[in-house]
Amino acid sequence: MVGVRMGSMRSRWLIPVAVAAVLSFALSSSGPPTAARAESPVDFGASHIVDTVDAVTDRADEVTAAFDELYSATGADLYVAYVDSFTGVEDREQWADQTADNNGFGTNDVLLAVATDDRQYQLSVAADFALTDAQLREIETVAIEPALRRNDWAGAAINAADGFSAALRGEPVAAGEVTPGDESPGGGGAGLVVVFLVIAVLVLLAVGAVVLLARRGRKRPLPAGTEAPTGLQALPTPELKRRASSTLVQTDDAIRSSEQELGFAVAQYGTEVTTAFRAALETAKKQLSQAFTLQQKLDDAEPDSEEQARAWYAAIIDLCSQANLTLDAQADDFDELRQLEKNAPEVAAAVSQGAEAVRARLAGSEQGLAALAARYTDAALGTVADNPAEARERLTFTDTALARAATRLGAGETAAAAVDIRAAEESVDQARLLLDAVDRLGTDLAAATRHLKATVAELQTDLVTARGLPASTEASAGLPEVIGQTEQALAHVRDQSAAGRINPLELTAILDATNTQLDAALQGVRNAEAQAQRARAALNQNLLAARGQVSAAEDFITARRGAVGAEARTRLAEAGRVLVEAESLAATDPDAVG
Repeated sequence: MVGVRMGSMRSRWLIPVAVAAVLSFALSSSGPPTAARAESPVDFGASHIVDTVDAVTDRADEVTAAFDELYSATGADLYVAYVDSFTGVEDREQWADQTADNNGFGTNDVLLAVATDDRQYQLSVAADFALTDAQLREIETVAIEPALRRNDWAGAAINAADGFSAALRGEPVAAGEVTPGDESPGGGGAGLVVVFLVIAVLVLLAVGAVVLLARRGRKRPLPAGTEAPTGLQALPTPELKRRASSTLVQTDDAIRSSEQELGFAVAQYGTEVTTAFRAALETAKKQLSQAFTLQQKLDDAEPDSEEQARAWYAAIIDLCSQANLTLDAQADDFDELRQLEKNAPEVAAAVSQGAEAVRARLAGSEQGLAALAARYTDAALGTVADNPAEARERLTFTDTALARAATRLGAGETAAAAVDIRAAEESVDQARLLLDAVDRLGTDLAAATRHLKATVAELQTDLVTARGLPASTEASAGLPEVIGQTEQALAHVRDQSAAGRINPLELTAILDATNTQLDAALQGVRNAEAQAQRARAALNQNLLAARGQVSAAEDFITARRGAVGAEARTRLAEAGRVLVEAESLAATDPDAVG
């Protein structure tokens, strides 16, 4: 899932785009978990490391050295934050967004955020960062995740720095050294194991995030008038040409090998199972064809500018990288299937146990849904109304697939049995997600109900304030209409609540919009009132000064009657008359005094 920032705003927040790139670990505890020190978005200050869980205390110098080497070689700045949980915002993406915003990260700044208790991480870069999504994914899967799986918290940061350094210099990312560490840094001991949920891919692909986040420049500026070349941009043209040519040949060979591999897979597992492999191969072929087209343009008789040639060489490398990653994903999938085939009986038993665990939740989920239906409308529950029934169907399919797999194993048909077992495994995951959705919606509706009550109370207080404001000013001219709309919205909520079943999500949206409108109206009146108060204060000061001057003049004339002529006395009389008029208007219409 990749969010894109546009224009001059700082923006490409990378959320890993495949299951292997999302570290979402399930709890498998041998004891109670340690108390979480949940962290809101953090402030790096002058450091490149924030570590609230003592994850890298003993190796902070190593991490800093790796970051410094990355900056020296490429101009890229890597920052890492270790916390227990991503809190204070809706999700880890927003956590990273807010952290970046707070710290003013720039185009060459990269953020790696790790939640050790939640077993999640977030990698973020800018929209115009030098690396492609394919290169970023390679860094995640090759450099970062292997270390995180083994609780090597410092190693994840060090390997990330090495991975970015290699990729930005146009070199392949190498797997770094991994030193297994404490799964609960800072003490404690809940056991955690890595669980990659295959179905999570569907969720990730269904969610798109567009994040607009303003960010300032890098913390450590380069010398005046210079910019650090990064990635393929840093390579001289002959080297860029060599790599493009080499990548073309390697990718062409990989596609030819994959065609053979597809044939073996079809023979081993059947056509249906290899549909995705065939589609991936076709995609890779198209990407390779585009790359060859660019190479042909470079080789033809028409001269190309160096700028154009460099752009095409870089595009060839990028297209080939994408093609290879597409094929690698399918190769990994079939490697897993072959591994499953080797351990088919054990995997089948584990899937069966998982199915029973989900089946044990069915009755509770149905009861929970019935309880929700007593409080909330059908519209509020529409997204999960059929979930328990669908989960039951998935489990029935699981039973059938496992029974078929057992028969095939008995007949020595291990490849076909492996396909059945994997289908059963995916079906169990789907059933689990369906029941999880019921629980999650119940939590969301309860939170929305609390928010609804709080908003009602806030609006009632604001209405009292609004009714007490003067309605005769220009700023408050529209206030009665807004008050009426607010009263209608509150009446609608009361009517819906009196009916017994509500949709708190819908009602909250209505009241939130009303609240925003009323707040804006109140603020306008308050601003006008504040301005009027300042004007009245200034008027009083001016009148006071004028009274003083008139009084002083009158005293002067009284003391020197014979020395003051008619003209001066006339001017003083007129000043006194104007002052009396101004004081009278100030009491009734201060705006008219000027």
